Amino acid sequence: MADIFREVDEDVRSDKLSRTWARYSIFVYGAAAAIVIGTAAFAYLRHERTVAAEAAGARYAAAQELAAAGKSAEAAAAFAALAKDAPEGVRALGQLRAAGEQGLVDRDGAVKAFDALAADSAVPGLLQEVARLRAGLLRADVADKAELESRFGPLLNGAFRSSAREILALAALRRGDFEDAGRLLDQIIVDPNTPASLRQRADALASLARGGGKFTPPSANRDSGKFTPPSANRDSGKFTPPAATPAPQNEKK
Repeated sequence: MADIFREVDEDVRSDKLSRTWARYSIFVYGAAAAIVIGTAAFAYLRHERTVAAEAAGARYAAAQELAAAGKSAEAAAAFAALAKDAPEGVRALGQLRAAGEQGLVDRDGAVKAFDALAADSAVPGLLQEVARLRAGLLRADVADKAELESRFGPLLNGAFRSSAREILALAALRRGDFEDAGRLLDQIIVDPNTPASLRQRADALASLARGGGKFTPPSANRDSGKFTPPSANRDSGKFTPPAATPAPQNEKK
């Protein structure tokens, strides 16, 4: 009797399993198909992005060759075209380069292009700072103090703070504001993240600022305004080496 009941239970379970599979098998097959199709679509899209990136890279290299050859107008047009339909990362680089090439022939137009990039939230933050720096650099020779501080102020705490301070310091030196220039240059010098070459320039400019815009060599002859070597014979104008020290002689016993 126990065997009969066991067989009946197995038949019931088998029947339930069959009905359950018949009801839900479509969802299982659908999920499996979705996984296969999704994987294939992902692989296809990744391949398409790779192909597009390679094509954009080739176009970017071609535009760079035009710029290196001095064909600024053609290079600017090539970079502008790249900025319209290239992948996102290359698009921002193309816009920056297009504005840079435009700056060689149309400075005001380039400033507007850089300002637009700096204000575009779709552009990566670091590239926005580059655009702001480039725009300010194009305006550094003609803008007043207020405009330059407005342009470079947001950069003074970022990755390009040393370059921004250097441009502001040069502008201050140009207008004769040596105190402001010295303050900015000192900030560059004491910043541990300042590149060595920029720190050296800042140190030289700081000496110029401390001298009121005039650099005087430490050992210059201030009466004549000409540099005179320390051991020169001022009567003859010829350099006379220090007298040789006589060699010691052996004492006679």
